[in-house]
Amino acid sequence: MKFTRFIFAFAIGILLWSCTNTSESDLIEQVEPEDIINYTEHIKPIYENNCINCHSNPAINGASMPFTTLSELRNSIENTDHIDRINRQPGEGGFMPLGGTRLPQVSIDLIEQWQSEGFAE
Repeated sequence: MKFTRFIFAFAIGILLWSCTNTSESDLIEQVEPEDIINYTEHIKPIYENNCINCHSNPAINGASMPFTTLSELRNSIENTDHIDRINRQPGEGGFMPLGGTRLPQVSIDLIEQWQSEGFAE
């Protein structure tokens, strides 16, 4: 019986000893910084796949302006109802992309985040 208690106490001691921590940084959850949304990697592909058919340079099919460069796109977002129009539902007046399907919400969210972060290149 004494031997069993000795083994049990020894096991508890090893467990407690092995669970010590000498660094507070190990106790703090490490979170990777979020990537900044940028035009080249995140936004340009959305517009190339969904908007350039009409918003080419020169713009065609009734599109009012091209979206082929960062400055053209930024100008549209800052000075028109661009964000409102991509947020509309199909069938609503002014819905974009005209004649297409609504952009996935994740794409719209990326565009809005890009705008709020200052239009990183």
